[in-house]
Amino acid sequence: MDTDTPAPGGTAPAPLRVDRIIGNRMDAALAGPLHHLAHHGAIDLLHLDAGDLKRRRLQAVTASGRVVQIALPRSETLADGAVLALDARGAVVVRVRTQSALRLAPRDAADALALGYHAGNLHWAVRFDGAVLVVPLDAPPELYLARLGDLAARLEVAVVDA
Repeated sequence: MDTDTPAPGGTAPAPLRVDRIIGNRMDAALAGPLHHLAHHGAIDLLHLDAGDLKRRRLQAVTASGRVVQIALPRSETLADGAVLALDARGAVVVRVRTQSALRLAPRDAADALALGYHAGNLHWAVRFDGAVLVVPLDAPPELYLARLGDLAARLEVAVVDA
């Protein structure tokens, strides 16, 4: 990891260019080196929103202020814990910010069917928690509920951290 290379004509480090993911912090082969670096305060976190994980190209700034330019091939996907840089002096690891979610609980089978129909037609990325539909929020919850129209009034609604 080239953390000490100054940018041409300046004192700030050059941007870190990432064109591949080394692995994940949970990988057995990376656990030892990352543990050692963590004890020396040499792990720099790159906090990303969940929506950014789908991107192949982006520029972001680490917790220490280092600019990271990411250009990944289609075969690689960002994830929480992705190790973007690693050497004896330090590492850069992706951490996903907590995302809010809308929990929608239908009161009966008819409302459940209508909710599923609307969520599918709206192409919402959802997951299920029992009978509850969990929708990750990329906008204020009111916008999601407005898309459901009258159905929203018949649902038990809660906004939670996903």
